[in-house]
Amino acid sequence: MVSEEGSATLSQCFEKMKEMNMEGIVINEWKDIPVELLMRILNLVDDRTVIIASGVCSGWRDAISFGLTRLSLSWCKKNMNSLVLSLAPKLVKLQTLVLRQDNPQLEDNAVEAIANHFHELQDLDLSKSLKLTDHSLYSLARGCTSLTKLNLSGCTSFSDTALAYLTRFCRKLKVLNLCGCVEAVSDNALQAIGENCNQMQSVNLGWCENISDDGVMSLAYGCPDLRTLDLCGCVLITDESVVALANRCVHLRSLGLYYCRNITDRAMYSLAQSGVKNKHEMWRSVKKGKFDEEGLRSLNISQCTYLTPSAVQAVCDTFPALHTCSGRHSLVMSGCLNLTSVHCACSLQAQRTHTYPHPAH
Repeated sequence: MVSEEGSATLSQCFEKMKEMNMEGIVINEWKDIPVELLMRILNLVDDRTVIIASGVCSGWRDAISFGLTRLSLSWCKKNMNSLVLSLAPKLVKLQTLVLRQDNPQLEDNAVEAIANHFHELQDLDLSKSLKLTDHSLYSLARGCTSLTKLNLSGCTSFSDTALAYLTRFCRKLKVLNLCGCVEAVSDNALQAIGENCNQMQSVNLGWCENISDDGVMSLAYGCPDLRTLDLCGCVLITDESVVALANRCVHLRSLGLYYCRNITDRAMYSLAQSGVKNKHEMWRSVKKGKFDEEGLRSLNISQCTYLTPSAVQAVCDTFPALHTCSGRHSLVMSGCLNLTSVHCACSLQAQRTHTYPHPAH
């Protein structure tokens, strides 16, 4: 599960510490090193080395148990499930855990162990865990109620019932990635998120093709602090979803509508009008030097072929942080050949400079 490189790293650290002259401390074995110093070393080595260290001595085990707050096991290409089961009782202070996989390894019993021991966990990445079932979500709901960030992208076996149940207990969620969770993401699930997770700031619903305007509107009305929403490939949604987001989510910074082919000019004008309506708030931010943080900063309308240049230009003119110029593409319009005339302010300025160069002095 781990390479010999981690052992070599620990050995080098130990030899250097033996050579150090620390007043009142004689280091002959690992157990002689103060726990405080071991905890500082943990911040300097990679996650593989941390796993090796957990088996070196009781001092390392104590340092890891009480000092380790972040761990990634994404490097583990096999036996990740067994590794999680063995580590779970030792890492009771863990706050961030990354278990992203290229090949499905994790099973429900590993997530159950996480829920049983990691009660302070705030950030969990389970992306591409294709073997997990609803049992995992029920376990997290029971044991990890402090979660603020959860990545379930690519987990295709969860149901919307289990996801809705999770939201009833994990009410502190602010970031939720459900990209590709087709079975779990339904209008009912989005309604549950809107009802239970009103601190939500970022949701990825990419390619969750079963949701409709009803679900997105529930999200918009229940999560007014929403900053980022990806609806790419949500083919059933219409202008109604965007209108609700424009009216209710005044802090929206990033919106993905790629391949949402039912979107028309009405949606664009609603976004533009929302920006105008909140103009007074934006100007207050200008005085504080935070203008670039206000309003839409990213908009993807690729393959939205019903849109016309005038409507998209209205959005671009309303939100100065949207750029079409080279190297700063934050307004993405791929596949919309009729929108080639849409340009941001700095792009137009560059064109004018190129067309009408300043006379030489």
